[in-house]
Amino acid sequence: MSCRTLFATAFAVVAMTFGPIAGAAGPTNLDELLEQTKTVHEREDQANAEREARFQAEHDKQASMMAEAKAELEAQKKRGADLSATFDANEKKIAELQQQLQSRSGNLGEMFGVVRQVSNDFSSVVRSSIVSAQFPDREDFVTNLSQSKALPSVQDLERFWYELQREMTESGKVVRFKSKIVTAGGSPSDAEVVRVGPFSASTGGKYLAYLPGQKTLQIMARQPGEDFRKAASNLEAAHSGYVKAVIDPTRGVMLTIYSLRPNLGERIERGHAVGYIILTVGIIGAALAVFQFVYLFLVRGRVKSQLRNIDAPKADNPLGRVLATFQGDAKRLEEDAEIVELRISEAVLKEVPKLERFQSFLRLAVAAGPLLGLIGTVVGMIITFQSITESGSSDPKLMAAGISQAMIATVLGLGIAIPLLFANAWLTSMSRAIMQILDEQSTGLLAGRLEGARHA
Repeated sequence: MSCRTLFATAFAVVAMTFGPIAGAAGPTNLDELLEQTKTVHEREDQANAEREARFQAEHDKQASMMAEAKAELEAQKKRGADLSATFDANEKKIAELQQQLQSRSGNLGEMFGVVRQVSNDFSSVVRSSIVSAQFPDREDFVTNLSQSKALPSVQDLERFWYELQREMTESGKVVRFKSKIVTAGGSPSDAEVVRVGPFSASTGGKYLAYLPGQKTLQIMARQPGEDFRKAASNLEAAHSGYVKAVIDPTRGVMLTIYSLRPNLGERIERGHAVGYIILTVGIIGAALAVFQFVYLFLVRGRVKSQLRNIDAPKADNPLGRVLATFQGDAKRLEEDAEIVELRISEAVLKEVPKLERFQSFLRLAVAAGPLLGLIGTVVGMIITFQSITESGSSDPKLMAAGISQAMIATVLGLGIAIPLLFANAWLTSMSRAIMQILDEQSTGLLAGRLEGARHA
């Protein structure tokens, strides 16, 4: 291989290694190739120098940070040691001070224990007292005093004595005050409240219950009877003198229980289908009894009016219709005495159905009422025992509620039977009295006519 060929091969290798310089044309001769190679080496040397400088700078920075971290660690270790020593010294000093306090307090420690015990008992009273609705800030104070482990100050003892005294004083007062109450719908409202000690509170004729969690009064969702609400209204309207008011010694518990008693409508609903059947029979019987009473009352008045005018019988009353059978020839009266008597009996018997109507139904209702009540009671007891079996509980409250519900039917049955029994007896006496008048007058008039016919 010639020298020119070897040089051309070396030139191709160098060109492939370094490649063309950006922004420069390819070398055209050996001098340009040599210059270009030199430039590439200088640039690489400069880039390596810059990288070494950056690395050295980072290395120095990390070394500085390491030195600072070690210095900070040493400082924190020293500070930790100082704090530990201070903590130990404080612990020792606290123990000495507590021992000194205990030795100096003497009997005061027992007194403070009594204060905590009394405040704990009093906090339960304050939490449920209606008076707290008027003075809501005292509950937090008494609760904090009962739960605090620190010795109470003189100011705390004085205020605690004041709260005890205020509870006793307010227990004997009837006061009015403005307060925010919770209505039955759950919305707050401003109202004037009349409070009778810690026993009861009312507004607008409605009784209030105290909510300890919200420290406010709420209108009871279910109010007691009309007499109780009327007493509350009279108390709110009074400004002096003496009025009848409701006093609940249990501070609202008994009033709430009393208000939960079912009314007449709810008791009837508990009788279920048998109860409605009993009421239907009773209503029908009462309506028939009233109708028949009015009829007999009017008939009795017309009969009495007819008694005052026997000789002029009227067809608007039973006695007049019976007396009308005597119309005829008086001479033939003696000959047809038996026939006339039969006609009189017939006329009297015609009046009997109207005078004694509905009495058979009333007697049936009197007899059926207790039997229907017994059926309702048996059905209610079956349901009660089934509920006890399903729940697997022998809770006396569950049994008492079921038995009470079952006895409603018996009460309803007796409730319709007893009044209908008296009504039937009254109607029977009225009808018999009218029948007695018819028999007496017809028989007496027949005897008089016969006697007059014989003497003639």
